[in-house]
Amino acid sequence: MANLNPVAGTSGQFTQLPGEATTVSTAAEATGGVGGTLIEADIDEELFRFNSDDTPLMNLMLKAKRVKVNSPEVDHYMIDEPRSHVQLEQNMDATNASQTILPLRACDQGVPRPFSTLLVKGVDGYDESGRNVTPGKDLMLFVVGYDPTTNNPIVRAVNGPKASTADEYCSIPEVPSGTVCVLLANSLYETQKEVDPEMIVPQPSKVYLQKRGMNQVVSDYFESQRKRLPFAKAVIAEQAISNFKVRGNRTLWAGRAGKFKVNVPRMGMQYVYCTEGLRWQFKRELQHQGAWTIERVIALAKMFFTGEDVPKTALLLAGKNLLEQIQCIDYSKHPEIQITTKVNSMGWTVTNFHTVFGDIEIKREPTLDRLGWSNSGALIGENRLVHYIYSAEHSFSDRVDGEEATRNGILIWDALALKGGCHIWIDGEGTGRKGCENSFRIWESAEEPAKVSTGDIFYLACDCPGISERARTGQLWRAEVSTGSDLKPVATWTEVKGEIDL
Repeated sequence: MANLNPVAGTSGQFTQLPGEATTVSTAAEATGGVGGTLIEADIDEELFRFNSDDTPLMNLMLKAKRVKVNSPEVDHYMIDEPRSHVQLEQNMDATNASQTILPLRACDQGVPRPFSTLLVKGVDGYDESGRNVTPGKDLMLFVVGYDPTTNNPIVRAVNGPKASTADEYCSIPEVPSGTVCVLLANSLYETQKEVDPEMIVPQPSKVYLQKRGMNQVVSDYFESQRKRLPFAKAVIAEQAISNFKVRGNRTLWAGRAGKFKVNVPRMGMQYVYCTEGLRWQFKRELQHQGAWTIERVIALAKMFFTGEDVPKTALLLAGKNLLEQIQCIDYSKHPEIQITTKVNSMGWTVTNFHTVFGDIEIKREPTLDRLGWSNSGALIGENRLVHYIYSAEHSFSDRVDGEEATRNGILIWDALALKGGCHIWIDGEGTGRKGCENSFRIWESAEEPAKVSTGDIFYLACDCPGISERARTGQLWRAEVSTGSDLKPVATWTEVKGEIDL
């Protein structure tokens, strides 16, 4: 027999009868017990009105690029921008030979193709005579071919040193480990017309599409009495749909990917798919501590708008505490900063934070509060979302076998995924992925951080001689912790060149 005792909702009020069919009996229970006599009553229809502001992420998904697929398992390609640089894995020693092997990281070896050119950042080149260094003018390398043993490219210097001004080829200076080489255009000889194809073969990740459904059962007797009931069938349906979408919105944020079988009576074994929430798809994560300042918001905008993947817009979906902290920033020292209210392309009223790098539109996301992430938020590029659809949302209406009732429902089978690497998750709870390659913290002191772990990355909001004499504002530095001679941990710092690895 069904349990008709009301249960507490989010606010603690005993006003809900979850999983119950819409009958006269349950209606009486929900209204405090009608006692068999249906009465007219005033109700707050606003309570039942579906509000799109409760599910911002789901609304973003509905506006995102729609991709119809023919399977609940999809190969998703997240990075849609070409690489701009490669990085040396070890030192390249100086040599008098005209060419040498460029020791790249394994993931970078296949990127520079023969006849392409590389700009070596931080290594000075030479003038035309090959005798004088040109400070600030970087060395450039030309890719001759590939070493069959190491798979690394073989390069020669374009503007390297020469033993004699009459030499045809340059020798190659030393290039330290970790140096970034920017990919430039290829350079062909006079009659050449064929080159290697571009090595744009991104690695996919597996995305599962989750099937979600909502059912509502309405008895024929309730339907016949609906004019005398304190709420109408349409209002009940609206509230049910609202609840369906709110729970779906939580799944879009925090669901974990999974695939398993269940035994269905008379149907056998069938697969159930669970989709991966957006929270776990971010490739960059800011571990935030302390109070928010103008400088920190601008640093965040810089990280977002100046990577390899540059979005058109920035939307910050924030928990209530993060929203409060940003609202309470002292803006008096920066009169040039513009904080305005506007209606964005989604039809939401948002707070627009204008910076020289780009505008950040700030919107509260109530679902983050329900998930325990009130101090956190997600900086998302609206045009960098993709909505995979295996079955478009549709409704159905069936008679219930053996009962005088009708079952109405909604079914949808889809998933939301991030495209590109611009998106940043702001973790203010202290529970993020510490020490991973793509998480970082903002550092605002000239002193070295006291407690660090291997792999910690810091974005410097000021010069930090405690880390290194070369540590300047706006740079990223990674810590490597080892044990010193006195058995105490010692941090060795290296600058993160280019962007944080994705």
